Formats: sequence, structure tokens, C-alpha cells
Amino acid sequence: MTAKFATKRTGFNLVETLVACVILSGSVLALAAISTNALTDTTLNAHYEIAAAVTDEQLCMIDYLGIDQFLKLEQTEGTNDEFGLEFRWKVSTEYQSTDNLYLVTVAVTWIERNRPYSVTTQTMLDGTGLAATPLQTARP
Repeated sequence: MTAKFATKRTGFNLVETLVACVILSGSVLALAAISTNALTDTTLNAHYEIAAAVTDEQLCMIDYLGIDQFLKLEQTEGTNDEFGLEFRWKVSTEYQSTDNLYLVTVAVTWIERNRPYSVTTQTMLDGTGLAATPLQTARP
């Protein structure tokens, strides 16, 4: 009579360890890619906010001076580089032949990582500016 002894092995073999390492590596790479994309998107959103601020600056200037005075200054395009990147802006106006209304278009462009981006805004403004309007003071 022969007796069979069952041997029980504990631990992991080489194949199981390699599979676990591949799964762990894939997970780490996926998380790194997600983090990089999130950071890139955050930076791009910040640049869009800066472009909106440049647009707002130009529209406030036009609203303050009035379109006629703004066009006399002949500064319908320029650059703004106070934010680290060079943002180019261009303003075009079109008279609407109704109640002194103008269609004002402001285009802001910039280049990031050799790729151009742009934001274009259109609005209707009255031709007169706030600077031409006399201030009303309260009298006692």
C-alpha cells in the first residue's frame, strides 16, 4: 500500500505576480493620463477666461468713449500680454441704421502649444458713450 501525501503550496506563483503588476501599471498610467488631461483643460479654461476679460475691457472702452470717438482713435486692434500669453484683439463695428445702434464684434486670438485659439463676441451698442453724457449731480 502506497500512501499519497498531499502537499499544499502557499503564496503566489510568477504568472499571478506578473498579471497583478500589469494591472497595477495600467491603472497608474490611466490615472496619470486623466490627471494630465484635467490639468491641460484647467489651463485652457483659464485662457478662455482671460480672453473674455480682454473682450470685456474693449467693450467697456467702447461703451465709455462711444463708437464714433473709439473709431477716431484708430485703435481697432492690438495686443494684450499682461497675462503671460499674447492675446490679440480686433474690433469691428457695423452701423445698423436704426436708432444709432451698432453691431460690435470683438475677436480675441492666442496661440498655445502651436495651436491657435479664438473667442468672438458680438453685441449691439448705442453709438454714444458715457464720456459724452453730462453727469447729473444732485442739488440740495
